[in-house]
Amino acid sequence: MSSEFNEKNYSSKMEKSINSFKKEISTLRTGRANINMLDTIKVDVYGQLMPIEQLGTVSVPEARLISIQVWDKSNINLIESAIQKSELGINPQIDGQIIRLRIPDLTEDRRKDLIKILKNMGEKSKVSIRNIRREANEDLKKKLKDKKISEDQNKLFEKNIQKLTDANIENIENILTTKEKEIIQI
Repeated sequence: MSSEFNEKNYSSKMEKSINSFKKEISTLRTGRANINMLDTIKVDVYGQLMPIEQLGTVSVPEARLISIQVWDKSNINLIESAIQKSELGINPQIDGQIIRLRIPDLTEDRRKDLIKILKNMGEKSKVSIRNIRREANEDLKKKLKDKKISEDQNKLFEKNIQKLTDANIENIENILTTKEKEIIQI
């Protein structure tokens, strides 16, 4: 019997899910400035929605400051408006072609809200990992039924998929703990 089950395929899917989770939580506002905070903001320019990093140079010159050097002066007010409408809760300051975003300290209530949002994101990511495990197990059952793999191979693959799932869920927990400490830190 030849083994047609591809564990690496499911490992890759879980890895992509973890990377997506990391990218998603990087947009959460902590007490520090982070250019990823602007990733979700799109500006309506030139007849289309564009991310801010395509309209200027974004940098973090200080721990609590994001600076945007806008390339085209006509876009300054559009970028300012998009930032004000976003959920960041930051008021941009304009100085010529530079937009500065001062990151205020987080209030205790806002920190608690952010931690709830973070845990919700983590739970969604864990569900995603478990769905990939379920998909892998269904694939294994089908291959066993079609006699493409043996009972022993089936048990081995199920065990390996479970180990992979446990490792990825633990990875999500570690990422959550690190990000939670970052949010709580004053």
